[in-house]
Amino acid sequence: MRRCTLNRSELLVVIAMLTVLCPAGALAQVRNLPLATADGLTLIDAKAEPVTHKGRNGLRVVASDEALRRLTPADGELNPMAVIQGVEFSSGVIEAEIAGEPGPDAGEGARGFVGIAFRVQKDPKSYDAFYLRPTNGRADDQVRRNHSTQYISHPAWPWQRLRKETPEKYETYVDLVPGEWTRIKIEVRGEQARLYVHDQPQPTLVINDVKSGAKGRGAIALWVGPGTVAHFRIVKVTPEN
Repeated sequence: MRRCTLNRSELLVVIAMLTVLCPAGALAQVRNLPLATADGLTLIDAKAEPVTHKGRNGLRVVASDEALRRLTPADGELNPMAVIQGVEFSSGVIEAEIAGEPGPDAGEGARGFVGIAFRVQKDPKSYDAFYLRPTNGRADDQVRRNHSTQYISHPAWPWQRLRKETPEKYETYVDLVPGEWTRIKIEVRGEQARLYVHDQPQPTLVINDVKSGAKGRGAIALWVGPGTVAHFRIVKVTPEN
């Protein structure tokens, strides 16, 4: 069997080609988090515990007792988060299985809000996020159905402002069932972001002006809305840079 050998010049050409096709660190940066425990997460106004939900192992995340005790009407909505440690994200793909439903003591407006925040800053109140409102997915009210998914960018662009100033632009319908595991994928490319739900080939929600800007960068977090019992499993992060 003839052995193929390369001289130094040919080897350098091959290395250069591989560098173009597979940028340094592109594969090494992929993070897979089964979320069997809360290890590797920084909890903000949240408590987390491993559970079996609907026959699948994952992590339950809810508002912490301390956060609920200190909450006042002036604070607005409470959005507990679990920030993934050691991930710096600007553009790329985030995949996860999530489930959300209103908690037993949730108010009338609770929708089971659950999602993923990205480009989370050191001040964790600053971030972009996509989230679901599972109880809206099959509501008898069509307006509620139209509000099944949502993009937000805190603190300047909460859902209330986006809905008031640009109705229908940052939220839309998708079929959802409260408490059921739902696969989502978030693609971020500079100022563009796409939310895919249920492994659909086409995005459910398209954002062309991500508020953190083309060069926004930060952490990734499991995001929970007020009055929600949320579950997360198998988070995969594939950064582009």
